[in-house]
Amino acid sequence: MYHPLGTLDYITKAALRKLQWEKFSKTLEHVYHNVAWYRNQMLEKGVQPADIRGLEDMYKLPFTVKTDLRDTYPTGLFAVKQSEIVRLHASSGTTGKPIVCAYTQEDIEIWQEVVVRALLAFGLHSGDILQNSYGYGLFTGGLGLHYGAEALGLTVIPVSGGNSERQIMFLRDFGVTAISCTPSYFIHLLDIAQQMKVDFKELPLKIGVFGAEPWTEGMRQVIQSGSGLKAYDIYGLTEISGPGVGAECVHQNGTHIFEDHFYPEIVDSKTLEPVPDGQEGELVFTTLDKRGMPLIRYRTRDITRLYEDECPCGRTIRRMEKISHRSDDMFIIRGVNVFPGQIESALLAVEGSLPHYQIILTRDHGLDNVEVQVEIDPNLIGDTIRELEQLQSSIHKKIETTIGIRVKVTLMEPNRIPRSEGKAKRVIDKRTI
Repeated sequence: MYHPLGTLDYITKAALRKLQWEKFSKTLEHVYHNVAWYRNQMLEKGVQPADIRGLEDMYKLPFTVKTDLRDTYPTGLFAVKQSEIVRLHASSGTTGKPIVCAYTQEDIEIWQEVVVRALLAFGLHSGDILQNSYGYGLFTGGLGLHYGAEALGLTVIPVSGGNSERQIMFLRDFGVTAISCTPSYFIHLLDIAQQMKVDFKELPLKIGVFGAEPWTEGMRQVIQSGSGLKAYDIYGLTEISGPGVGAECVHQNGTHIFEDHFYPEIVDSKTLEPVPDGQEGELVFTTLDKRGMPLIRYRTRDITRLYEDECPCGRTIRRMEKISHRSDDMFIIRGVNVFPGQIESALLAVEGSLPHYQIILTRDHGLDNVEVQVEIDPNLIGDTIRELEQLQSSIHKKIETTIGIRVKVTLMEPNRIPRSEGKAKRVIDKRTI
């Protein structure tokens, strides 16, 4: 069983900086000499490892983007022999070839360590029972959480996704104290529990470990008020490791990045120049000690900012603002940049609307249109047409105030919006040229 001793969450700034450089300088040499693609990228930019004399020089190195991982599929970014790779994970690959992530045994142990640190930050400990409702298999969520939870001494129920009635049964019958899944799937479980006449607030369930999709503070409040648990964000991405790159603590005031393993930068989304802590931009990660498939300056497309001030929990590793949107989630309507998270926040601010919605984009005679379909509280189904029109108008005005454009709002009966066992599909783009 893994018990973290002298956790690096509380390391001094100077000691952390020294450790980061020691790790990265070795990784840079490792990548340059063992990954032809990275070596060629550096040479094209006129930079070699000897030119990087400190972390402050990292900006000289080329970025890595998702298409680079697809273009080098399947093994073009591996930095060790195939025989040293003990596990492969991959994204779904719905838009082309999948994104592959390779791990050595050392990489797996680091992944396990950061998940342990994340679970500790949430307040979990040996004796807790975790129902892991993330998908198992190539998706990193299931196995990533599983091995870290077991290492901490938790009892793990590897239920995976789906079969929601059974999920509720296990939560009730095994006295589960924590659950891990996407926030949208948990909202679905709340609906199923209501149909089964199971009150989440009467269960021992106390902690929710949610991630794999952007979710707003409004969604957190809906989850917490409907279940009685504390909803925590765990951050990760397949390309870097999986869940455990960062995690909130009990104060829920930002995601602590385990930056002794993953070095964060924020860059301006347009100029790609580094910006100081406190300024919003795109999150970029460099793996400091990953051996199987290290990544240098990987553009995550997640929009956030870094906080330099110390958290009340005492952790000295930096926090980032909770990610509620991605640059590649953005859609442009009549010249206005819109993120699904903005619409979600507006919806959840109106009493009577439910956190089940979809955004439908269409084009008519060259003009882009937005329709927001949102389910309403079942208690409102019997209301008069006038009352429903007032609700529709309130939602319409709130969205327009939030994003600055008019949209069509369609009220839906409960359970009309398709549910997902994994990441929710919020935007349906039906526009054609």
